[in-house]
Amino acid sequence: MKLLVTGGAGFIGSAVVRLCVARGYEVVNLDALTYAACLDNIASVADSSLYTFEQADIRDRAALDRIFAAHRPDAVMHLAAESHVDRSIDGPGTFIDTNITGTYHLLEAARAYWMVAGRPDTFRFHHVSTDEVFGSLSDTGQFTEDTAYDPRSPYSASKAASDHLVRAWGETYGLPVVLSNCSNNYGPFHFPEKLVPVVILNALAGQPIPVYGAGENIRDWLYVEDHADALLTVLAKGKTGRSYNIGGENEARNIDLVRTICGILDRKRPKEAPYADQIIFVTDRPGHDLRYAIDPTRMRQELGWRPSVTLEEGLEKTVDWYLANEDWWRALQNRDGVGQRLGVGK
Repeated sequence: MKLLVTGGAGFIGSAVVRLCVARGYEVVNLDALTYAACLDNIASVADSSLYTFEQADIRDRAALDRIFAAHRPDAVMHLAAESHVDRSIDGPGTFIDTNITGTYHLLEAARAYWMVAGRPDTFRFHHVSTDEVFGSLSDTGQFTEDTAYDPRSPYSASKAASDHLVRAWGETYGLPVVLSNCSNNYGPFHFPEKLVPVVILNALAGQPIPVYGAGENIRDWLYVEDHADALLTVLAKGKTGRSYNIGGENEARNIDLVRTICGILDRKRPKEAPYADQIIFVTDRPGHDLRYAIDPTRMRQELGWRPSVTLEEGLEKTVDWYLANEDWWRALQNRDGVGQRLGVGK
């Protein structure tokens, strides 16, 4: 199989690319190399005969047509997106442009290629999305694939719109699509503006560790390499037109997650005072969803997939990775917005 991965130099996309090569798939990595992308993420496979890189923007239809014609992929896995909620609060236009308009151009390029190829049933367009499109839960309940969409941020609204576009292209044009919505990812190569790397790197630097509000917000945490495995499972076994919710089965309050990371660092890189002493509570971001939780029944029953990494194991592995890869994260420290408080609203 030859797979075209959009956003393959990003956090989740690079995990997919690395796993594809490890499993013997040909993979074409299409990435615009915006601020959160890093070619070091896929350096381990860059010299493989199975790997090809194409620098292009999903909003550039001519570039997309050229790439489809040149590489003739058997499937597309669409991960390219603006994905940081705080940045979407400060600058929603980029999210609308990339996540909605970019997905439209990619769908049209994929449809044109598919039609020229004779509309093969074996082709797949796999759209990768987020559980944030479903809105916020109270203390009980879980998101299922039939949960009504209720996005609360510019980011989640733009992803919800892209989900709707993909479904519409499947229904209207017959394009063989499959969708997945995942819970919060974490793990190696996580860009240092998201919660888990912020906690690790601020702790190591002796800086305050910011926690929004009282830290009561709850997320389901999915180790990124588990997610990559799940995505390839959906691509191979998922039913055309179907959506699949991918969860880590690891719910935790933000404050508990932060304290767990601090405790791991206390053991692995001890200092005089506990790292938890650096925790500070800061003004919550506007529209902060209280709780996300995934019902994984469909993934388990239809596709036989469950996560293999517990939150405790995954955080331990993640901290180890950041401690061992200082050159990687230090090179990203000066990128736009890293280390700054974003998304405070106006």
